[in-house]
Amino acid sequence: MNRLFFLTLLLTASLSVRAQQFPLSVKEGKITYHADKQGNRIPDYSSCGYENSNKPIPDVENRVFVSWQEGDCSARIQQAINYVSILKPDAQGFRGAVLLDEGTFCLHQPLRLTTSGVVLRGIHRDRTILKKMGTDRGAAIYVEGNNDLLITDTLQITNDYLACNSTKIAVNGKVEQGEEIMVYRPSTKAWIDLLDCDHFGGGLGYLGWKPGDIDLRWMRTVADVNGMEVTLDAPLTMAIDKQLGAPLLLRYEWKGRIERIGVENLTIDSDYDTCYPMDEDHCWEGVYMDNATNCWVRRLSFRHLAGSAVVLQKTTSKVTVEDCVSTEPVSEIAGHRRWTFHTRGQQTLFQRCFSSKGIHDFSAGALAAGPNAFVQCEASEALGFSGSVGSWACGLLFDVVDIDGHMLSFSNHGQDMYGLGWNASNSMFWQCTAAEIECYSPAVDARNYAYGCWSAFKGNGEWGESNNHVSPRSLFYAQLQERMQMGDMGEMEPNQLECQARILPRAVNASSSPTVEKAMQLAREAYSPLLTLRSWIEKAPYTASVSSAGLMTVDALKPVHLKQIMNLRRLQKRPEKTQDVPQFALNKGVLSVNGAFLAGGKLDVQWWNGWLKENRIHSYKPHVTRFVPGREGFAYTDRIDSTVNYMKRNNLVVLDHNYGLWLDRRRDDHERIRRRNADSWAPFYEQPFARSGQGKAWDGLTKYDLTRPNRWYWSRLRQFAEKGAEQGVLLYHENYFQHNILEAGAHWVDSPWRSANNINNTGFAEPVNFAGDKRIFVADMFYDVTHPVRRQLHRQYIRTCLNELADLPNVVQLVSSEYTGPLHFVQFWIDVIAEWEAETGKDALVALSATKDVQDAILDDPVRSKIVDIIDIRYWHYNTKELYAPKGGVNLAPRQHARKMRVGKVTYAEAYRAVSEYRLRYPEKAVTYYAQNYPAMAWAVAMAGGSCPQIKGVSEELLQAFARTVPMERKAGDVYEMVKSDTDIIIYSHSKSKFTIPVAAGKYMLKQVNVESGEELVIDNRLRISGQCEVPAASQEECVYWLHRL
Repeated sequence: MNRLFFLTLLLTASLSVRAQQFPLSVKEGKITYHADKQGNRIPDYSSCGYENSNKPIPDVENRVFVSWQEGDCSARIQQAINYVSILKPDAQGFRGAVLLDEGTFCLHQPLRLTTSGVVLRGIHRDRTILKKMGTDRGAAIYVEGNNDLLITDTLQITNDYLACNSTKIAVNGKVEQGEEIMVYRPSTKAWIDLLDCDHFGGGLGYLGWKPGDIDLRWMRTVADVNGMEVTLDAPLTMAIDKQLGAPLLLRYEWKGRIERIGVENLTIDSDYDTCYPMDEDHCWEGVYMDNATNCWVRRLSFRHLAGSAVVLQKTTSKVTVEDCVSTEPVSEIAGHRRWTFHTRGQQTLFQRCFSSKGIHDFSAGALAAGPNAFVQCEASEALGFSGSVGSWACGLLFDVVDIDGHMLSFSNHGQDMYGLGWNASNSMFWQCTAAEIECYSPAVDARNYAYGCWSAFKGNGEWGESNNHVSPRSLFYAQLQERMQMGDMGEMEPNQLECQARILPRAVNASSSPTVEKAMQLAREAYSPLLTLRSWIEKAPYTASVSSAGLMTVDALKPVHLKQIMNLRRLQKRPEKTQDVPQFALNKGVLSVNGAFLAGGKLDVQWWNGWLKENRIHSYKPHVTRFVPGREGFAYTDRIDSTVNYMKRNNLVVLDHNYGLWLDRRRDDHERIRRRNADSWAPFYEQPFARSGQGKAWDGLTKYDLTRPNRWYWSRLRQFAEKGAEQGVLLYHENYFQHNILEAGAHWVDSPWRSANNINNTGFAEPVNFAGDKRIFVADMFYDVTHPVRRQLHRQYIRTCLNELADLPNVVQLVSSEYTGPLHFVQFWIDVIAEWEAETGKDALVALSATKDVQDAILDDPVRSKIVDIIDIRYWHYNTKELYAPKGGVNLAPRQHARKMRVGKVTYAEAYRAVSEYRLRYPEKAVTYYAQNYPAMAWAVAMAGGSCPQIKGVSEELLQAFARTVPMERKAGDVYEMVKSDTDIIIYSHSKSKFTIPVAAGKYMLKQVNVESGEELVIDNRLRISGQCEVPAASQEECVYWLHRL
């Protein structure tokens, strides 16, 4: 008995001590924070939101009205937005609001708010509907400035240690009060090792954090300066120990960032294919915000989106999203979908938001520096956890958040989501409920907290008052009220603070032993449904004017306004559609554009591997069908205009495109295992086929339907071809990607063609017979066109390739990337093209890209050779010793052949020979060379009459001259190669001595062209020739001379 009493006393004392250790306490509604010995404490989260939540969101005056019309309303609404954008801002920085009528406005293009001080407003939240049409997976509305941030000065922060929640820092230089600055904290190996995040198991470190991966940048305003001490307007959300990485204060200019933009009081809906409940070829985001501060989204409803209702990018700050409801999402139940309310920014506030059937309903992204707050939010029938879905989000507050059916998570997620590791630090769950709450702390000075929460619990974080109702109900508003009492709240009045908080009333004091009278009263009240947060949100008061009386209508804009709008577009560098599309031609075996020889490099697309970590993307190349949900720009979902511009800047004229080796990055581990779930990792390298919504493929998503095209994939390729045509760029469209069917077993396991991954009964052997339990040799089966099901699927797919890119003069069709397959499949492919051309009356531009034996067999075929326009030399070459020409159809990939045969060295002479032989034999067909030693052999290709060589810096006039010439057959003993026309002769000299060539009598200009730079030097601008021309000795090892007849 005494022993039992002792154990009970000990347990009680232990729990008491633990309760006392929670780093805050509440007495009479007032919070007291208990810092550790280094000064670290629970952060003040209350600076989140528009104007740091110091001011209420204003009701901006309406300036123009857009009435409802049938059809595509994108241009009319954008015109109204652009009109308000040219108006002069008032003293508060607002230009005015665009008021939209009731009705369903169909949008075939997204709306873009790119100028400060503009608001987009609906007359009625439920009856003003913006319905995004089409297959684009972007957003319905973009609020987007320019990312032209320029660092102007770098100062050292001299503090040895800055505790979490610090607002005062010491620097070694001058800053100004009111100035906007950045505090930078590097991620070092020592710090990563302390967190044990350098690897996440298996003895493999490629998914672990690396120095530079987790660098944090806080954007702050200087509130005060006292000597060398700077006071920030909001606290830092993690401790900074100088020994683990020296922090910096960065001064900057950011002219392109926009502010004071709002979207409010309307519904955003997405059209989708209703035959497919998991269709993904439609609008993914509602509102996408980037390079913006002091903005808001309020009173919006969202329906049928696949990604995020609102996504705030890393370059956003001080944004409020409130009173929003998202329902009926349409997508696969898989990774990177349904991140309903998502922030990557800092000082962002989501309050009174409701999400139904999201996956990560309320989330922060990687390195969201914080603070960020979710206040009074609810997820119904959640399909995944809420918390942070990226590494090391700091200062994250979940305040009165209810996750129905899933969990809230602050923890180390290890390798999940491509090496997520610790997802949060110095973050708080306050008065939250969830099916499970996991709260772990990364380090002693980077703790996570849960206070007053109701759930099943897990973790070694700081827990207080679990399964108890606590006061104050909202930590965010308690902290905000405390700041107001300290005089830090600017224009906010107490009644405005109460209206801004708008806490859902809840009775939390029901006794376990009520009186009879009270019990009877509570029984009567039980008949009434509970007041839900969704209902509370939808009944939120709205005070902004929604009257169109007296407003100018968008249709009444005057010519002077339209001219100003056009000037604004030019200032914003918005692309205008090119009127004169370049003319592509294949004439006498030369590819040309606008009469100029087509010359430049080839851009190959990435088809596996990739990261979302910003410090690792510098080595990436642009893409067309790479997809990162909710992220746009270089190395993510590339914008088509930017990709085309990149190619023009870098002298690239061919985009060589094939579909991805596999969709998501989990398979980058090259394992052959079936995935346990569909938690796919971006970036996604899209496939040409859509999912069926049925069954479960090897990667955990639903199976493919090989008869259903991926509309987004094909629309992106078509957009690129259209934009590329305007700039003289070719799209090499590889119909297939042979890499899937040879070599490593992982190449095949996620392929849409594999029987386990589609609903089309493709008839490939299952289970897969992996050679040596790791390799695949399914090329023979894949290329077997006698199989009735596969033959029809191949035929339909090849016709899809032709139909989707028809009528585009710059699209070249090729059978497959890495094609070393059999002759019979190329014959079948060409026969399908011929059939399609005969049926449609259209001509496809076809390149024959295969092993030499297959190429020669097709070219010797009098019928099939007529379909071929371009001979692409890629999988064979001459070397200095012999012909390197692997046989086709022997179930070996190009690099496997290279291990078995001597590849050899290729010089100018060998590249010239390869191209010249085919140009002379087939003078009406173009020849391209992408074989060994490409692109170094560019001048050899050009002089042999080949097309698209990557010769650098040559003038437009020389390219036009090349387009007029034909190659001359080289004779034994010649020390030069020559192409000529009636007006031009271009000579490539190897001779150290001068020599003569026959030239028709007349006057010529003689120039020397530098083979490295393309620079032209005039040797004689009026050279008279009487039948023979003396060519000077090459001033360099090799030299080009150009004779142009005057």
